[in-house]
Amino acid sequence: MSDHTVYAPLLPYGHLPNSSDVDDHDHAREPHVILTVDDDRVQLSNGDQLGIHISEADDNPYAFLGANRFDMPGSTTTTVDPFRNNTPRIEGFYEWLKIVVCLPIALVRLVLFGFSLMVGYVATRIALYGWKDRNNPMPKWRSTLMGVTRFSARTILLSFGYQWIRRKGKPAPREIAPIIVSNHVSYIDPIFFFYELFPTIVASESHDSMPFVGTIIRAMQVIYVNRFSPTSRKHAVNEIKRKASCDQFPRVLLFPEGTTTNGRAIISFQLGAFIPGYPIQPVIVRYPHVHFDQSWGNISLAMLMFRMFTQFHNFMEVEYLPVITPHENRKENAVRFAQRTGHAIASALNVVQTSHSYGDVLLLGKALEANQEDPSLYLVEMAGLEAAFHLSTLEAVDFLDVFLSMNPDSRGQVEIDDFLKVLRLKPCTLSEKMFGFIDVQKCGKLTFKQFLVGSAHILKQPLFNQACESAFTSCDGDGKNYILEQEFGNSLMLSIPGLSNNEIRGLFTLLDADCDEKISKDDFIGCLRRYPLLIALFSPCVLQQICT
Repeated sequence: MSDHTVYAPLLPYGHLPNSSDVDDHDHAREPHVILTVDDDRVQLSNGDQLGIHISEADDNPYAFLGANRFDMPGSTTTTVDPFRNNTPRIEGFYEWLKIVVCLPIALVRLVLFGFSLMVGYVATRIALYGWKDRNNPMPKWRSTLMGVTRFSARTILLSFGYQWIRRKGKPAPREIAPIIVSNHVSYIDPIFFFYELFPTIVASESHDSMPFVGTIIRAMQVIYVNRFSPTSRKHAVNEIKRKASCDQFPRVLLFPEGTTTNGRAIISFQLGAFIPGYPIQPVIVRYPHVHFDQSWGNISLAMLMFRMFTQFHNFMEVEYLPVITPHENRKENAVRFAQRTGHAIASALNVVQTSHSYGDVLLLGKALEANQEDPSLYLVEMAGLEAAFHLSTLEAVDFLDVFLSMNPDSRGQVEIDDFLKVLRLKPCTLSEKMFGFIDVQKCGKLTFKQFLVGSAHILKQPLFNQACESAFTSCDGDGKNYILEQEFGNSLMLSIPGLSNNEIRGLFTLLDADCDEKISKDDFIGCLRRYPLLIALFSPCVLQQICT
């Protein structure tokens, strides 16, 4: 074919391959793909569709993938930051005066904290000494000895300024509600529940290596989970089910949000507590305050502890809500069960429930590392995007890394010049279409959420991987399994005529990950997965490969 564009006929009329056109050897070596072309669609013989309405191809550079234009889920900007601590710095005469007055008290509290932690640690080591069979319930005498550690936990709360804690409601009997879930605001939460209930908790594997704390939570017969490992998550669910079903184990406590928030919103729930299908008692924790926000958000642990030590009193309220029972079909209702429980907690707290998740915390941390003026601009409510695009948190963090390299302004927005610079593209019709495809508001600037959703929309297209394979095969004309710069330039010229040698070189080095002056298949596909918008450059190659 002489004209490699989306407008050209895919196969000349009357030249569909059949048994009379090819010999048996060729047919066995490479099976043909039959294309059915109707008024505006291309249908492959295997059922896949390449391209959408041809009339839309003028503005949609990804029509050949079957990628329609998309709508942004929710708003393009996030108005709620559930992780922001509202008093990260000491401000105001009253606060400074209070700190000065409380410094002697803080020293006493620090000594009490250290002494209590050491007593609890020693008691726990004794309780655990010689205990080999930790898959079964803790023997009664060991559990009784852990009462010393529980008392130490209460004195630790006292050292942090929680002289009294207001409670409302009561814990349901274990046989009625073997699982408890709570919102998670501070590191104070698990200390309180350890003292109050001595439950089995579900915690990240990283907690095991924490000094003192790791030993104490092992005595709680902790269920460890690696949130990035499906195998680990499945094992954790099985352990929750096993321990919740046995009355000899303590009740199981989970913080289904998976991270701390500022208590002004409930974020999305992980399903681990709800899949087993046992009745659950929700608990809410509040930290009323005027001058000092006790939530563990964008504030260091050391500063948070110092501020707690230097308060006259820190307020804490705990409310036990009515037990929530799952519907009969457990598997079907796990998501709905979590939603009902989340709604009950949000209603009791009188706050909104959002689709943020731990993934947003990682994005926030990445933006903080990059010294962004307002890191909350990079929150995207990851739980919603994970559900919509099957996008992993690690993939989202990689896309943020790319976006930050585009030098976003103080409002977290990127203009087309910086967009093209990072993708090594020159201003042209195709590159402007690529930018316009994800600029859904047509304002000439991109937010991170727009960039993330647009990139994920292309990356998760059913034909994306096939298109990458076809593009590589087309560029690697003689089948040597790598692409040289000259071949690469010839392929690019099909989509962007008139590229200079320097412009070709820039794109070539972007794809040549190991800098060996040739693009391997792994280099090629890996780069397109990192920069999926670049697949538009190879649309002629994809169509050419399918038609040969």
